[in-house]
Order: sequence, then structure tokens, then C-alpha cells
Amino acid sequence: MIIKPKIRGFICTNAHPVGCAENVKRQIDFVRSKPAISDGPKNVLVIGCSTGYGLASRVTAAFGSEAHTLGVCFEKEPTEKKTATAGWYNTAAFHQQADKAGLAFHSINGDAFSDEIKQESIDYIKQNMGKIDLVVYSLASPKRKDPESGEVYSSVLKPIGKQYTTKTYNTDKDQVHEITLDPATDDDIANTVKVMGGEDWERWIKALHEAGVLANNCQTTAYTYIGKKLTLPIYGHATIGRAKEDLDRAASGLVSSHDDLNLKAYVSSLKALVTQASSAIPVMPLYISLIYKVMKEEGTHEGCIEQIYRLFTEGLYANNPELDEAGRLHMDGYETNDKTQAKVEALWEQVNQDNFHQLSDYEGYHQDFLQLFGFGFDNVDYDADIDPKVNW
Repeated sequence: MIIKPKIRGFICTNAHPVGCAENVKRQIDFVRSKPAISDGPKNVLVIGCSTGYGLASRVTAAFGSEAHTLGVCFEKEPTEKKTATAGWYNTAAFHQQADKAGLAFHSINGDAFSDEIKQESIDYIKQNMGKIDLVVYSLASPKRKDPESGEVYSSVLKPIGKQYTTKTYNTDKDQVHEITLDPATDDDIANTVKVMGGEDWERWIKALHEAGVLANNCQTTAYTYIGKKLTLPIYGHATIGRAKEDLDRAASGLVSSHDDLNLKAYVSSLKALVTQASSAIPVMPLYISLIYKVMKEEGTHEGCIEQIYRLFTEGLYANNPELDEAGRLHMDGYETNDKTQAKVEALWEQVNQDNFHQLSDYEGYHQDFLQLFGFGFDNVDYDADIDPKVNW
């Protein structure tokens, strides 16, 4: 099969196995080029391990600290006529590289919100890992089935309190235009918190603790994006923001309810990057295109793997890491500092349909988007006839 990208709206409906393997290899090469993580983790569970920040976390733990990693993801496997999801190919490539390096690993494919997958993970940990010293929670899903009630909840991307009108960029039509988002209802807010808040993170830690598979002094972190003025109306002052506030609540509760382990629980705020989740959020394609341009000019741009390596070395495994007033770890300072934001705000005021490609780094945005799915790598032959069926 010759595989070319099939883009529909903010997603790519196929993926390239060789390109995904290249994506994983480049992340591994970056971590190997850096010093080993001093006193890093040895037994790591990554919930949402197959793309974006979750994949980078698994790579960093494995190749930066020689950790035994258990990854949980929900990916579609390939057939003879259809490619797998990018996360499937990423995980296959991680397995291949980890095996070559002599590292221990295992992956579970299924609904991480379910009690069944939690139990399957616990069984593997008991049989093969002993006790977990780091749990990374990096799920991004538009829906969640409550394992107790069976009810399915859907998240929405809406402002709270009033309508919000702003600029956005339509990647399908190559068009900068205004968009108006209607305010969320109380049910919208509650459902989004149910999907994207801290409840499932708490359920995971509770299940692991009750099973006796968390080590003393274990750490856990969930990822968030906070942003600044331009993104606050769709993040901080919106349904997503309410869900992220619930992560703060959960982190505090996890610490107090697991003091017998001296558990440390952090929400980690990371920078805006092109991910499968962020591509779907209004405002973000335009904002990310502008922030990429500014940060690349400043020499401060980082991708997922650079962010997560710093999170491990400057946050989770640093002596006395710097926390904000809510107890969060921050790796987003290169983006959110006042000087950088002032430059982005100035571009935001100027940008329109005519000058978008001159003022932004949309080429960089689009390349990152393609590479999420294994496309856009200059050393991959996309005219080659390849077998889409790749096993783990």
C-alpha cells in the first residue's frame, strides 16, 4: 500500500508506520543525547502512552532512566486495507526500540476509563514490576463511560458565562476568520469535568493503592495547559478550564489521602503544541502558529520530548522543584512570560487573511501536524509500497 495523508478537518484519518517509527526514533535520540536522569523512576505506568506528551513521557522514562514502562492506550490496529492509528504505530515502534535496548516494557490496549483495564494493569504490575514509583496520567478523550453508572459523558469546548467571539484559523479553507462560541450550560460544564477532570486519575491511584502496587514516595502527575490572555477565554474561563481546576482539586486530595505512602501528586502545566487534542480547539491553530514564530525567533521553542525531559529533570526529579501558588509544576515559562506574550499579542492584533502566512509559522504548525501521523519527514519515502499491518 502507498500511504498518503488523508486529512479531514482537524484530524488525519490514516497514519504512516515508517513515519511514526521515525517520530519515535527522533524522540529517543533526543533523550539519549542528554544526561541520564539522576535518581529517575524505575517502574512507570503511563496512562495515555501512545501520542503527544504521554508518548514523550514513556520515552523519557525508558531511555532517560532505564525504567520498566507499562503503557495504557486505546488504539485501532491495522488491516490489510486500512492503516492503524498513529498511536498504534508509535507504540509498535517504541516496543521495537525498547526491545533492542534491552528495556522492559508492556502495553495494554483498551479503555483506560474502565475498571477492567485498571485491573489488567494491576495484574501485570504484580506479576512483572512489583511496585510503581511514577504514574503519568495523560489521557485526552472527548468521551468517558462512567464504570459505575454506565453513563457516557461527552466534553465540550465552550466559554462560561457569555458568548465569546475571537479570531481563528480554518485549516481546511486556509482562512483567518471570526468565530463565535455560545456559552456552556451547567450540564456542559459538569459533563466536561466528568470527562477531563480529576475523577478518573483519582480512581487509578485508588485502585493501584488498594492493590498494594504503589511504592513509598511514589509520584504522580497529570498534564494541563493554562496559557495566558489570548487563550484564557477558551481555556481558563471555559469548560476545559473548569475541568483543569478539578485536576488541582484531585492532586491535593491524592496527597492527603495517601500520606501513608508519602505520595507526591502534581498537575504539570506544559506549553501549547500541536497535538491531536489541541488541533480540535478553536483559537489554538492560529495561536500556536503565532507562538511558534515568536519562540523560534527567540530560540526557546520546544516540542513534546524537550518539554517532558525538562519536566523530569527540573521538576519531578529535581531537588526542591519550583511550584506555583496552586502547587503545580510549570514547564511553560518560555511561552507564558510577559515579553513573549506581548509579541504574540501584537501579532494577534495584526493578523488577517492577507498576512497570515507572513506573520505566522503555519508551515511549522502544519509540519508538526503531519508528523503526528507519521507524514512530513524528509527521510521517509512516501512513494514506497509498504505493508500497513504492523504488530506490537
